[in-house]
Amino acid sequence: MDGTERRTAALRSANDIADDIRNAAGRGSPSRPGRDCFWTRLVSRRRLPRETPSGLDMGGRPRLRRVLLQRVLLMVALTVATLGGAAAQAAEGPIKLVALGDSLTAGYRLPSDAAFPAVLERALKAKGRSVEIANAGVSGDTTTGGLDRLDWSVPDGTDGVILELGANDMLRGTDPAVARKALETIVVRLKERGIPVLLAGMLAAPNLGAEYRARFDAIYPELAKAHGLVLYPFFLEGVTGHRANTMDDGLHPTARGVETVVTGILPTVETFLDKLKPSGNGGR
Repeated sequence: MDGTERRTAALRSANDIADDIRNAAGRGSPSRPGRDCFWTRLVSRRRLPRETPSGLDMGGRPRLRRVLLQRVLLMVALTVATLGGAAAQAAEGPIKLVALGDSLTAGYRLPSDAAFPAVLERALKAKGRSVEIANAGVSGDTTTGGLDRLDWSVPDGTDGVILELGANDMLRGTDPAVARKALETIVVRLKERGIPVLLAGMLAAPNLGAEYRARFDAIYPELAKAHGLVLYPFFLEGVTGHRANTMDDGLHPTARGVETVVTGILPTVETFLDKLKPSGNGGR
């Protein structure tokens, strides 16, 4: 076959395939054969001169038709899936979390964008997570204080709560039974509203004695086990005892300390997010 014959065969194949797409687009509607659609318009723009030489072997046309149609259908399916996924994500919106805590959450002596909720939100967004984290930390707050303000600190539409309370109870030497009861009541009330909880634990200072430490330190793992909560055992992991990560009071984290907290808790928060059921931000 010389160059002219090869060109003629190619033109014949292209036009036959164009006809096949038109027929496929109009299939099922005899009254509207070859109805106008994106793909038929696209092929019409590529219409080539009809040449019908004799003696050409067109036995490969059925396979070419199937391949082309399969590709067209695949492109359509991918387009629909992409648009559908984007629309669904836009409809659902970001996951709304509330960080309910004391000065460790509030960001004592730090700018608002260096506080734990803001730093955690940025870290999650950097990993592709669509989240918003409200800062419901109040400096000096105890577990009882957190319980008292629970309803207005955690509004309707909250998808999950990071509960960080108990440090001030411990520093004041409050009976661990009081802290346990308040924390458990917070957890129960949130669960009644359909709002899951990530429990951030605290550890008692050594100078409070072995008996107090044993009772206080047991609060968090026991509550997590009893209520099926995601637990981060010690909120200040990597901060307590590290001078570069604490302020001059030896208790509150610096901006660097907050970064350390976020680095430590981030995998646990991601586990928590993966367990959340899409609720349309409808927590009550």
